[in-house]
Amino acid sequence: MLEIKDAVAVITGGAGGIGEELAKYWVQQGGKVVLGDISAEGLSRVEAEITAMGGQVATMVCDTTREEDCGRLADLAIEKFGCLNLVAPAAGIIRDGLMVAPDKETGKVTKKMSLGNFQAVIDINLTGVFLTVRECAERMINHGCRGLICLFSSTGSLGTAGQLNYSSTKAAMSVMPKVITGEFFRRGLADKIRCVAIAPGYVGTPMVKGMNQKALEGILTQVPIGRLIEPAEVASFVGELYRNEALAGDVFFIHGGLRLGSKG
Repeated sequence: MLEIKDAVAVITGGAGGIGEELAKYWVQQGGKVVLGDISAEGLSRVEAEITAMGGQVATMVCDTTREEDCGRLADLAIEKFGCLNLVAPAAGIIRDGLMVAPDKETGKVTKKMSLGNFQAVIDINLTGVFLTVRECAERMINHGCRGLICLFSSTGSLGTAGQLNYSSTKAAMSVMPKVITGEFFRRGLADKIRCVAIAPGYVGTPMVKGMNQKALEGILTQVPIGRLIEPAEVASFVGELYRNEALAGDVFFIHGGLRLGSKG
């Protein structure tokens, strides 16, 4: 079993949402955090709040689609704290829309998902994760660090209409742990650096709580536990995956029993 105390976590998307919640959970358990995000203002707020908690934190404004930024973020963990034990690439965006949307009256396509909206999600949710993980894994190996790469998939990986771009990236997150674990196994590293993914359902982030309330009520009718997943529950789950070294190469769902439109 690994201990979080004194372990160093690199978290992207750390200026809000699940990334922020995970950072605060990590320091509450005695760990140290390195946070990357494109929002300088958000990073400053989270850094101040973690410092007030007595936590050790370093931050960097980071565009995860840029190789040099991901490399600098990984280097910051080594330079500041001397190690890197958890990689949690939580940065992500949505740009929802139907691939093609025929008009209800004419039957002709009047709207379609733009290449820009498709590519933006791929760039951040897939390429950005790859770059973050690649650069952090390199430092973990070169510095003899033991730990976990925890990717963020979603129940959307099973296929959600209106999210062809997002669902595609989250499906990719579902297969990455198997590939990365296989590669590490070949090189005798799988017992030192594990890779898993978690797949949350509807999480009570400010973005989700701020959505159309009628639509939100409809969503909750499909969740057996009858509520949103709390960000703190997701953060705690990551902590348990980190501690338990028997967990590797798989995807773990945390969705309150969500059936995606079917009550079973």
